[in-house]
Amino acid sequence: MDFVADALFDGRRLLTLPIVDNYTSECLAIEVGQSLKRDDVVRVLEQLRLIRGLPKTIKVDNGSKFISKAMDKWAYEYGVELDFSRPGRPTDNAKVESFNGRVREECLNAHWFLSLEDARRKIDAWRRYYNEDRPPSAQGWMTPAEFARQCGRSPALAGPVEPEISSSGRY
Repeated sequence: MDFVADALFDGRRLLTLPIVDNYTSECLAIEVGQSLKRDDVVRVLEQLRLIRGLPKTIKVDNGSKFISKAMDKWAYEYGVELDFSRPGRPTDNAKVESFNGRVREECLNAHWFLSLEDARRKIDAWRRYYNEDRPPSAQGWMTPAEFARQCGRSPALAGPVEPEISSSGRY
């Protein structure tokens, strides 16, 4: 999970919150808005909980949206450990940093976003492409969705293995 900033064609701010399963490399969600608040982070995690189940651990940095009372309460209620990275150490969460580079290069830099809805549509299309059509070499050239299915996880349903979500809140 991480925030990646961009802009609409007219210069208005665009903020994305990609959430990645560290094990399968699946992009579980990309929340898009002009501003995303602490409660938005919790809302997206709650939606994913209902679809995918709970992770054991969520790796986060010390950004204000991740050290919030709302996030801490949600994690406590569901027994999810928040694993905070060391300040100024993006290598503590290298997988999400690498993923953010792909989001930036392959999606955000490749499109003009005419509106917030246009951005949501294009970013979600890229997320589906990333998960279902783009096989990385690190997983034996299987797409993240294929790898998840092989591991007993369903892209749409909670699987028997608990995902680990990663975050680096540099934005």
